[in-house]
Amino acid sequence: MHQTTVKRAQPTSLQAWMLAIRPKTLPAGAMPVVLGSALAAADGQFRPFPALVALICALGIQVATNFINEIYDFRKGADTAERLGPTRTVAAGIISEKKMITVSASLAGAVFLLGLYLVSIAGWPILVIGLLSLLFAWGYTGGPYPIAYSGLGDFFVFLFFGLVAVGGTYYVQAQTLTLPILLAAVAPGAFSVNILLVNNIRDIVTDRKVGKMTLPARIGGDWARRLYIALTVLAYLVPALLWLNHYSPWVLLSLFSAPLAFMMIRRLYASEGKELNQVLAGTGKLMTLHGLLFAAGLLVPLFQ
Repeated sequence: MHQTTVKRAQPTSLQAWMLAIRPKTLPAGAMPVVLGSALAAADGQFRPFPALVALICALGIQVATNFINEIYDFRKGADTAERLGPTRTVAAGIISEKKMITVSASLAGAVFLLGLYLVSIAGWPILVIGLLSLLFAWGYTGGPYPIAYSGLGDFFVFLFFGLVAVGGTYYVQAQTLTLPILLAAVAPGAFSVNILLVNNIRDIVTDRKVGKMTLPARIGGDWARRLYIALTVLAYLVPALLWLNHYSPWVLLSLFSAPLAFMMIRRLYASEGKELNQVLAGTGKLMTLHGLLFAAGLLVPLFQ
C-alpha cells in the first residue's frame, strides 16, 4: 500500500514538464505580442505570419527562461524544501539537470532558427533583439552576475516583456516604430513586473537565506506591495494615454478589468506564504484580461 501511494504521488512526464513550463507565467510572453499585433492592425500594418512567428518565439523564450531558471536555482540552492512556490522539477529530482540542459539548449536553438525568418523580413534590429532576449533568458539566473540575484530582474522584465516584446512585434509587421507604440508597451511591462513581484514577495525569506537579493528581498514586502499598486495604476493609465494619442476611445474597454485588479490588490495585502500563489495566478489572469480588452479596443474601429 505504501509503495502504491508513493507511485501515485509522482507526476507523469507530461505533468513534470508542465510544472517546468510554469503556465501561469506565460501571459508575460503572449500578451505583449497580442498587443503589438493589435497596434499593427489598428495602423493598417498587420501581417499574420510574422505575428504568429513572433508569438511562438516569445513563448519559446519565456519557457526557455523558466527552464534555465530551474537549472541555476538548483545549482545555487535557491529551490529548497522550504520553498513555498510550486515544485521545481530539477531540485525535486523529477527531471534530471542533464535533461533540462539538453531541452533548454534545444529550445533556445529552435527559437533562434525560427527567429531568422523575422530577421529576413525586418533586418538587423530584430537580430539584435533576438540575441539580447536569448542572452537575458540565460543571464537572468545564469552567469557570474545573475540578474535575478541582483535586484535588477524587475527592470529587465519590464524592458524585455514590455518595450522589447511589443515594439519588436510591431516592428516585424510595420518595419517602423513610434512613441505611442512604446507607450502602449508600458502596460504589459508593468503587469509582467507585478507577476515577478508576487513571486518574489512570497519567497523573500528563502531567497535571503541563499543570497538571492531580489527587489522585494531588498526593499521588503510592504514596499514591494506598494510598487505592485503603482504599476497597476500605471498600466491602467496607458490606454487613456493611447486615446489621447489619436487611437480609438474603445481602448478604454480595458477598464472593465479593473474589478479584478482591485481584487488582486486586496488579496496581495491579505496573503502571505503559499497563499500568494493564488495572487500570482490571478495577476497573470489580470494581465491577460486587460491585454485582450486593450487589444479588442484597438480592433473595434476596423469593423465599424
